Amino acid sequence: MIYTQKKEMIAMLLAGGQGSRLGVLTKHIAKPAVPYGGKYRIIDFTLSNCINSGIDTIGVLTQYQPLELNAYIGNGQPWDLDRISGGVSILPPYVKGKQGEWYKGTANAIYQNMNFIQMFDPEYVLVLSGDHVYKMNYELMLDFHKQNNADCTIAVIQVPYEEAGRFGIMMTYDDFRIYDFEEKPNEPKNNLASMGVYIFNWQKLKDYLILDEQDKDSDKDFGKNVIPAMLRNGERMFAYKYGGYWKDVGTIESLWEANMDILDPEVPLKLNDPPWTVYARNMCQPPQYVGRDAKLCNSTITEGCLINGDIDNSIVFPAVTIGKNTVISNSIIMPNVMIGEGAVVEYAIIGENAIVGSGTRIGVIDHERLLGAHREITVVGPNVTVGSNLIIKAGDMIENDLAGKEMQA
Repeated sequence: MIYTQKKEMIAMLLAGGQGSRLGVLTKHIAKPAVPYGGKYRIIDFTLSNCINSGIDTIGVLTQYQPLELNAYIGNGQPWDLDRISGGVSILPPYVKGKQGEWYKGTANAIYQNMNFIQMFDPEYVLVLSGDHVYKMNYELMLDFHKQNNADCTIAVIQVPYEEAGRFGIMMTYDDFRIYDFEEKPNEPKNNLASMGVYIFNWQKLKDYLILDEQDKDSDKDFGKNVIPAMLRNGERMFAYKYGGYWKDVGTIESLWEANMDILDPEVPLKLNDPPWTVYARNMCQPPQYVGRDAKLCNSTITEGCLINGDIDNSIVFPAVTIGKNTVISNSIIMPNVMIGEGAVVEYAIIGENAIVGSGTRIGVIDHERLLGAHREITVVGPNVTVGSNLIIKAGDMIENDLAGKEMQA
């Protein structure tokens, strides 16, 4: 084993998920690489949290459609992670001996990279997800872990009871020591939800990973297997309560909501925060141009955009072109999109490099069906062309090109 500089704590960032609930948006990219907030990717938040917390050694575990994510991270320079000792390392599955295997679960992914962890001989290992939007100081969580002489500390956040069944739920004593844990319960006993952020004592975690790998009936998952096993054996496990903004952007609705939250002054997610900068790769676009007849209200317009229409309560990514007399409202327009003249886009997500023809209406409500119901989000997939003068109903997901009415025979 070749040892590098010893680190007190290193981070292992799980970024290999398919994100199937995001549908066409993750057909060709991993969920952590999905654009967010006008100039970011989802993974920017976790990487920025690490460097802002003094963690300079991160292993990024990739698996599903990793090409764009790997290219985006590169050598880690935007996050000050281009280091000789440590920095950021991409860790895909690989062949060992005569055979190799995919990551079978979150615990197995860490198990397969124990040699990487051992290179830095850490006291603690921070395990993270790459698909959450939040700003968190992991150094404060480590202090809590040390103060409680914990074997494992799990970051938790209070969620509405009606949503608690989507998460791992903790039951704790008054000192926040965990005495019970339920993974996605049908009838949750509590609303303290796991954020998918764990600190483990490395020597203790290593033993449990080896035991879990030997269990043929295990799902090789932290929530289903490793955490319950540690609880059964009486390990010192504590919940670290987090009180800031946190969003799991695992669905179309939550991705849309997380973007709209940026535009809401009442939401405690501040991107203009010099003490805790969210770093991202700069696309180096020219300044945006807003035409004399354009109207903008409560929206974010980023570099390289050419805006000649009306935009209200929307997020517009770099290099977007919006034609004259076009109306965009309550929508997310991802990079390099072109929208023709006289189009209407409402409550929609338009994927990267998509083209929307002139006169097309996207997000049209069926009033008889949706009266009084929650507004559904319409999605146009990346690289999809939607022709002119079409009507796309609310909630539709467009995966393939659609010919416009003027193009049809």
